Amino acid sequence: MTHRSRTQRLALLSASTALVTGGLLPSATASAAPARAAAVAATAAPTPTPTPTSTSSQPARAAVKTTDPPSGITAQLPGKAEVRMGAIPMAGGSVDTRVYGVETPDGATGFAVYDMPGDQIPLEDALKGFVDAYGLTGGGTLTTENVRKTTVDGRPALDADLTGEGPEGPAVGSIRFISDDDHLVMALTYGPEAKDKDLDATHQQLLNSLQIP
Repeated sequence: MTHRSRTQRLALLSASTALVTGGLLPSATASAAPARAAAVAATAAPTPTPTPTSTSSQPARAAVKTTDPPSGITAQLPGKAEVRMGAIPMAGGSVDTRVYGVETPDGATGFAVYDMPGDQIPLEDALKGFVDAYGLTGGGTLTTENVRKTTVDGRPALDADLTGEGPEGPAVGSIRFISDDDHLVMALTYGPEAKDKDLDATHQQLLNSLQIP
């Protein structure tokens, strides 16, 4: 695992302040979304310290309860989260966004909170905006599979599997968007295809621990 690949995977999380921009912008200004998304992604991407390649003998990381203070939304993450904040432009204002991401030996996982009513944008549009903008981060191509609607504690939600092709080969992941009365919430796990089983387990732990007051 190279420093570049780790940066790209965590950038996928931390730069998600830009990744739904395409879906959030009104159609009249949608043509400006790619440039804006690229600019935000570039400034948001962190440069994590290199860590050793994962092996089966490595112990599991202790879960750390991570709280988004403004909303009270919490989740258990496998380590201390990198926190990135930003704002997504919208007609008449902007939407504040906070992203909590953790880099693991298997990939990256985390969640994002957008300060907007969840029904302000269709969840399918949020997913499309995410996929469209991911290519602008330099991480390669990204496509969705097995997109399905569900509910989480009565809240509308959308799940999808992710497949990608980056500089280091095939990658996979899972994503969920949840529509709350006051927030749009995203949960994401992503990493090398060879780690798909570990990534599935990590994502399920993330979903099980995610709490929206």
